[in-house]
Amino acid sequence: MANIKSAKKRILVNQAKTEQNKRLKTNLKTVLKKADVAIESNAADKNEAVKLAVKKIDQACAKGILKKNTASRKKSKLVLRLNQANA
Repeated sequence: MANIKSAKKRILVNQAKTEQNKRLKTNLKTVLKKADVAIESNAADKNEAVKLAVKKIDQACAKGILKKNTASRKKSKLVLRLNQANA
């Protein structure tokens, strides 16, 4: 355990940020899975599900949870599957 006050604070801040990042990652994965299921089952709200997933990907990228190219790749694959389902 740290003895210095700033080191103790840094530990607490890192724990809080880790929990927040974990929450965001989990939420992102859930939204992506819902969008995949909506596309696979040809649900009526698949366009809205994909739109929400793209929004969450962009938010995760802005917060540094995902890298720029990873976010771009995920959005591209998701929209490609949506377009194939609509065709």
